[in-house]
Amino acid sequence: MSAELLINVTPSESRVALIENGILQEIHIERHTKKGIVGNIYKGKVSRVLPGMQAAFVDIGLEKAAFLHASDIAVYDELKDEVTPPTFEKKDIRELVREGQHIVVQAVKDPLGTKGARLTTDITLPSRYLVFMPSVSHVGVSQKIEDEKERERLKSIVADLCDENGGFILRTAAEGVNAKELRQDAEFLRRLWKKIESRKTAGKWNVLYEDLPVARRVLRDFVGTEIERIRIDSNLTFKELKAFTKEYVPELSNKLEYYQGDLPIFDLYDVENELQRALGRRVDLKSGGYIIIDQTEAMTTIDINTGAFVGHRNLEETIFNTNIEATLAIARQLRLRNLGGMILIDFIDMMEPDHQRRVLHSLEQAMAKDRAKSSIYGFTQLGLVEMTRKRTRESLEHQLCGECPACRGRGSIKTIETICFEITREVVRVNRAYNADKFVIYASVPVAEALMGEESHVLAELEAFVGKQINVHTEHLYHQDKFDVVMM
Repeated sequence: MSAELLINVTPSESRVALIENGILQEIHIERHTKKGIVGNIYKGKVSRVLPGMQAAFVDIGLEKAAFLHASDIAVYDELKDEVTPPTFEKKDIRELVREGQHIVVQAVKDPLGTKGARLTTDITLPSRYLVFMPSVSHVGVSQKIEDEKERERLKSIVADLCDENGGFILRTAAEGVNAKELRQDAEFLRRLWKKIESRKTAGKWNVLYEDLPVARRVLRDFVGTEIERIRIDSNLTFKELKAFTKEYVPELSNKLEYYQGDLPIFDLYDVENELQRALGRRVDLKSGGYIIIDQTEAMTTIDINTGAFVGHRNLEETIFNTNIEATLAIARQLRLRNLGGMILIDFIDMMEPDHQRRVLHSLEQAMAKDRAKSSIYGFTQLGLVEMTRKRTRESLEHQLCGECPACRGRGSIKTIETICFEITREVVRVNRAYNADKFVIYASVPVAEALMGEESHVLAELEAFVGKQINVHTEHLYHQDKFDVVMM
């Protein structure tokens, strides 16, 4: 599999696209005036404790107070001589924090929709190969490193680097790395933590640590993956990333390229058009079938349809092949759109249990390429597939789109005929309540045209019913469902 990163930088925005086999798989967008906060460490102040929710709201200097649940508060056993991993016991929130208390927390989720950021007190600092855990002497190894000898080798190296100031988790990228590089990573993380600790005494609240900008963060997280080249269209960013990779990610340094082509960098693999398509509900499959993706605040629902695909053998084979093809499209769309939380998939009903098993297996294989953690729970009694995907940042739609001013987020607007009948009822109501000589209706262009055209009989009948003249005026700035009835 060939993979490359395209980095597009403008004065107001940075975008990173992951391309695999010529197809866009992931997009990371960061607006310079509205950066994500996942990974940031804050010195916050507990503004409110809610025993009924077993949670607290913490002021970290953002517009909305952040949310800290009791289960996200790490409890360290100070009676033991050896520093051990923290426990997350079910304790009363009032025993853990109090209002007005200053507390060091880390953001694990960006503010999503109407919800504030999600916090934890279990602080972690990632680097190329290690994750540093302050106040813990524990050594962990990524489960994706399966070779037992390699796991033991890495553990023995890093165990000597642990002390009373913290422990480490070995990331997947650490597989095969020599002791010298691991020590360098550990020293870097220790120096970084000392700098963070020195800032704790500053200010009422303060950002103690900010995660890397999106371009550097993606490079750090992609260490150990099969990236063939990284193309950047900004000379300044190219030089910055060159210096960054030489110091922290040397294995990626020679893969950086400064892109100077005539085409915009995101036009190389049709990335701009793919982004536009990723904002739509419908995703067409090559066979002629299609899937419909609907995102709500609570969950995402996905519906599969055969569409124009009629198959070659019989109905059951046609349905099975469509569902198999849909699993690949679904996995890609979840990554591309950054959809998370609860996901319900309505595959086309399959009669054969073997087909159901094979479709689930295909979905699991497709999701295995996703770096975000996901869990697939199989078919429910209603024939739906339940799954979850870890959500830490806003979805692509929420990043790039806002509420529609016409429908106000409903996703539909009233028909012209419905608005005409509403106007009729309003005129009758006003006529009974007040004594007017005539009426003027101010309506949007399509509604005004309908009242004076194909719905003119409605207006004529209304004039006869109220016994008064009714005029229609067009308001070009009105949305379709906006109108006013004025007495003259």
